[in-house]
Amino acid sequence: MTTEIPHFDIVVIGSGPGGEGASMQASKSGRKIATVERFARIGGGCTHWGTIPSKALRFAIFRMTEVNNNRLVRDAGIVLNFDFPQLLKSSKSVIDAQVDLRHSFYDRNHVPMYCGQAKFIDAKTIEVSESHEGRQRVTADSFVIATGSRPYRPPDVDFAHPRIFDSDTILSLSHTPHSITVYGAGVVGCEYASMFRNLGVKVNLVNTRSKLLEFLDDEIVDALAYSMRERGVVIRHCEEYAKVEGREDGVVLSLKSGKQIKSDILLWANGRTGNSDEMGLEALGIVPNNRGHIPVNADFQTTAPHIYAVGDVIGWPSLASAAYDQGRYAASHCMFGKCERALIEDIPTGIYTSPEISSLGKTERQLTEAQIPYEVGHSQFKSLARAQITGQTVGMLKLLFHRETLQILGIHCFGANSAEIIHIGQAIMSQRGEANSVKYFVNTTFNYPTMAEAYRVAALNGLNRLF
Repeated sequence: MTTEIPHFDIVVIGSGPGGEGASMQASKSGRKIATVERFARIGGGCTHWGTIPSKALRFAIFRMTEVNNNRLVRDAGIVLNFDFPQLLKSSKSVIDAQVDLRHSFYDRNHVPMYCGQAKFIDAKTIEVSESHEGRQRVTADSFVIATGSRPYRPPDVDFAHPRIFDSDTILSLSHTPHSITVYGAGVVGCEYASMFRNLGVKVNLVNTRSKLLEFLDDEIVDALAYSMRERGVVIRHCEEYAKVEGREDGVVLSLKSGKQIKSDILLWANGRTGNSDEMGLEALGIVPNNRGHIPVNADFQTTAPHIYAVGDVIGWPSLASAAYDQGRYAASHCMFGKCERALIEDIPTGIYTSPEISSLGKTERQLTEAQIPYEVGHSQFKSLARAQITGQTVGMLKLLFHRETLQILGIHCFGANSAEIIHIGQAIMSQRGEANSVKYFVNTTFNYPTMAEAYRVAALNGLNRLF
């Protein structure tokens, strides 16, 4: 007896933000959808090893340090001193809640979930290999690959050593170390360097480039580097590893420059690899690059037009928020042959260092290179009443706008609540014509005292520079 192979309009491979965005968008349009997830619980790396646990950990560390820095608490002789595993416990309830919530999305929209590793048998067929229940073949008219990424592991680094970690395994750390070396000063490296320093850990941050987070506005990068160094983080730029040696009493990182750094543990945070292997893509003419990233066109189509790829598996910008909207875009384009490009343009960057960073639009460097006449408006958080009340006075809001049209060209924020504050400017920046104007912030009443007031201060500061 031959078992009939299930057929769907679209099969989405991966249930992280990109996969969820594609699945929900397609299901709402009445298409017959299925999702494949190789892990036992849905949500992808974002929910289980990346964004959710790391941000929950960051918040727990922040709350502990906030209490300990409170003068009333200090005067009472109270000191909170939770270790790393205790602080990480708070993330478990958040992860469980997120998994339950996302299960309800798929259940309510009648999207079946296949659990296992997906591999293309031909251009319209995949085989899902389940660890205990055999294999199931599924066919579809179109596919969306949203398999995410994992930390890049060079073959000469012994990640089996109990003192050597990547951004996934660091969440299993069983104690608070005395010192840590973070190799790689990208978003993940800078975020973890901030977290461990807030725990009182001695931090060495080794950067393979000449600046931290070079894609950001230079002034924001300089502010981050200054803030980190002021808090005791040792930053080493333009360095490249020669050898990583795990010992009983620590880890020695040897650099090509001849330097050697010894610390209790090492966190390798130098890049990520797309989860595109073992999927049978090469047989379809889809060839990932040397980091496993799948090449796509402007509409997220691979070289096989009915197969789309979104999220971290395609590389930059590797943001959960971007992945979700890329998934929505790909599903819409797959169904209707088009989608509004505004959905995937002007994606804000949220970086959860201490203080956090958020950025949208052009940097000063980009505007200068393009010879666009612009002006700058600043608001220093130390001058805002709300920041003075909360004690979080480090930071600034920076507005870049066209000198003649007053159109907002870029928004860059460094400080407490930056990832929230950015959306006020985003709403105005997304308007067309005269509605996108820095004057909006001058002609609008903001609640007082709030951090949002920074927009009015920055707008006035910038407009006062015009002549």
